[in-house]
Amino acid sequence: MSLAIGRAVCNGVWVGYFAVLKARFRMLLQYRAAAFAGVVTQSFWGLMRVMIFEAFYRSTTAALPMSFQDTVTYLWLIQAMLLLLPWRLDAEVQAMIRDGTVAYELARPADVYWLWYCRNLAGRAAPILLRCVPMFVLAGLFWGLQPPASLMAGLGWALGLLGALLLSAALGTLMCISLFWTISGDGLSRLLAALALVFSGAVVPLPLFPDWAQPILAWLPFRGLMDTPFRLYMGHIPHREAPMAILHQWAWVAILVWIGRWALARGLRRVVVQGG
Repeated sequence: MSLAIGRAVCNGVWVGYFAVLKARFRMLLQYRAAAFAGVVTQSFWGLMRVMIFEAFYRSTTAALPMSFQDTVTYLWLIQAMLLLLPWRLDAEVQAMIRDGTVAYELARPADVYWLWYCRNLAGRAAPILLRCVPMFVLAGLFWGLQPPASLMAGLGWALGLLGALLLSAALGTLMCISLFWTISGDGLSRLLAALALVFSGAVVPLPLFPDWAQPILAWLPFRGLMDTPFRLYMGHIPHREAPMAILHQWAWVAILVWIGRWALARGLRRVVVQGG
C-alpha cells in the first residue's frame, strides 16, 4: 500500500512539472509580434553573414573542411535556432530572488530546481518554435538552406536538437541559481552568453577553427548547443558516430544538472528573506 502511495505521489509530482512546462510554453506562444520581429532581424543578419562568408570563400585558395553550400546551411540553422544560446536570465526568477518572493517557490510541494528547469525549457522551446518555422521556409525557398542530408541525418538532427534544448535549459537554470550569490546576475549571464556564442559555432562554424582548437571545442559543453545538431543535420557526423555525439550532450546535461542541484542546495541554506 505504501509503495503504491509513493508511486502515486511521484507520478503526481512529475505531472505537476509537466503542467508548469505546458503552461509556460502556451503563455510564451502568445508573443507572436516579438517572434515576427525576431524573424526579420535574424533574416537580415543571416543574409549579411552569408555575404561575409561568401567573400571569405572567394578570397581563399586554401582547402577548407566545409564547402560554401554547407556553410550557408550551417549559418541559416544558426539563425533559426539562435535562441538555443543562454542569452539572458529568466526575468521572473530574477525578480523573485531580488524581492524575496522566492519564499513562495520554497513553500511549494515540489523541487525548486525542476520547477526552474521546466520554466527554462519552455522559455527556450516556445520562442524557437515561433521563429524557426518561418526561418526554415524563407531560407529553404530563397536563401540556400538545404534539407537534411538523409532520413537518418534528419533523425539524428531531431535527437541532437532535443539534447541541445535540455543542455540550454540546464545552463539557464544554473544562471538563475547563481543569483543567490550575485546582485543582478548580468555579469555572469553576459559572460556565459559570450562563451556560448563563440564556442558553440554561432560566430564561426566550429569546423573552420584551427586544428589545435578542435579537441578543446569537442570537449566543451557549448558544442552541443549548435554544432552537434547542425553537423548531424548536414551528415558531417557519420551514423556510427552520431550516438557518441548525442551522448556527449546528455553527459553534459547530467553534469550541469548535478552542479545546479548542488549549488541550489547551498544557496537555499544561506538565503535570507526579509520579514522572516
